[in-house]
Amino acid sequence: MTLHDPAAKDLPTTDETAARPTSNSEPTGSISARPTRSSEATGSAPPHPRGSDGAGCVPGRSPQGAERTAVELSDPSSRSASEETPRRAPGPGGTAPTTAKPEPHKPERDRTRTRRPALLTTALVAALALLALLSAGVGAYDIPLADVLASVRHHLGLGGAPLDRVGESVLWNVRLPRVVLALLVGASLGCAGALMQGVFGNPLAEPGVIGISAGAAVGAVAAIGLGLSFFGNWTITVCAFVAGLTTVSSVYLLSRNGGRTEVVTLILTGIAVNAFAGALIGLFVFFADSGQVNQITFWQLGSLAQATWPKVLAVLPCAVAGLLVAPLYSRRLDLLSLGERPARHLGIDVERLRLALILVVALLTAAAVAVAGVITFIGLLVPHLLRMANGPGHRFLVPGSALAGAVVLVAGDLAARTLAQPAELPLGVLTALLGSPFFFWLLRRTRRKQGGWA
Repeated sequence: MTLHDPAAKDLPTTDETAARPTSNSEPTGSISARPTRSSEATGSAPPHPRGSDGAGCVPGRSPQGAERTAVELSDPSSRSASEETPRRAPGPGGTAPTTAKPEPHKPERDRTRTRRPALLTTALVAALALLALLSAGVGAYDIPLADVLASVRHHLGLGGAPLDRVGESVLWNVRLPRVVLALLVGASLGCAGALMQGVFGNPLAEPGVIGISAGAAVGAVAAIGLGLSFFGNWTITVCAFVAGLTTVSSVYLLSRNGGRTEVVTLILTGIAVNAFAGALIGLFVFFADSGQVNQITFWQLGSLAQATWPKVLAVLPCAVAGLLVAPLYSRRLDLLSLGERPARHLGIDVERLRLALILVVALLTAAAVAVAGVITFIGLLVPHLLRMANGPGHRFLVPGSALAGAVVLVAGDLAARTLAQPAELPLGVLTALLGSPFFFWLLRRTRRKQGGWA
């Protein structure tokens, strides 16, 4: 016999009980917490969801909410993305593994960037050694490479064998002094160009901007035009060196105002001094005789034809001192590239740094111009090439510019001696012929990348 409970009609069926989620806030077996059958059949909510008798409602939950929750739990596809995200297995650091995508090639790219300066340095050293050997052997009197190496090993006491009398004289009295002088002059001009561009914060700067080259030329032309000979064969070299240092000192003092020097004032003063130096050179040429005019013209074109071991020893102390001191300022140049005001906030004495670097540039450039004449575009283009290859960091740029400058000038001197045999092209003319088109291409490329200058 079955007992009939009048309240049983309000109880949900077994299927409805299974579909309904359990809640910790609902007391088990509570009839008042369950929706009525009449509301389920009609599909509409009771008129009073929070009735006074408590039948057909859950405190804080409507019957439709309970049904919606039951459907969402039974059908995972109906859940929203915001509800699914916390249920994913967290990856390292508590985040979903799909949200952070690692970059698999970044470590390899970092290693390549780290190795690039070493690779460039190795390539430059190898190129310099090869060009020096070729320059020592190639010319009007050819010397095989094996004989050059044998003679060098013989003079160093490492075996080998000497050449014949003519070969030894050509190699050690003509070729090798010229190769070493080209190496020192090229390294000095390349390093000076990198320092100038770092000091002025302008990739178009070069040692000639502040009048060093023009001032040295005035000293040499004055020595030739006035017939000075108080230092013998060293008179032209000494006058050029002293005039170059005097000119750069004058430019710095004329640019100084209120205990400070500004980059724009330095550049404008350098332009004015260059114009004045050009006028002085014109006057000396006007009053000189024909022989002196030829000598002045040849010196201004730039050449290493008069290279001797005494000239190498004359430029060696200045070049070595400048090349050793210049890399010590690499870190401060990197900070200066951020701007003068940020560099001051980072503890850099900008005025002292600028003065020290201008003196180093003057030392390197005046010594190079004094023994080789005016050779253009080395200090301008070499730092540009290295920036394109490795970036603007001065830790590699300053010593790398010295190496690359030596490579370029040794190669240029070899070309000047061999392209028009038996005649010899002026080295300054050759570097200007090759450097001007490259500089024009560089300007066009920079303008195109920046979308114009304005």
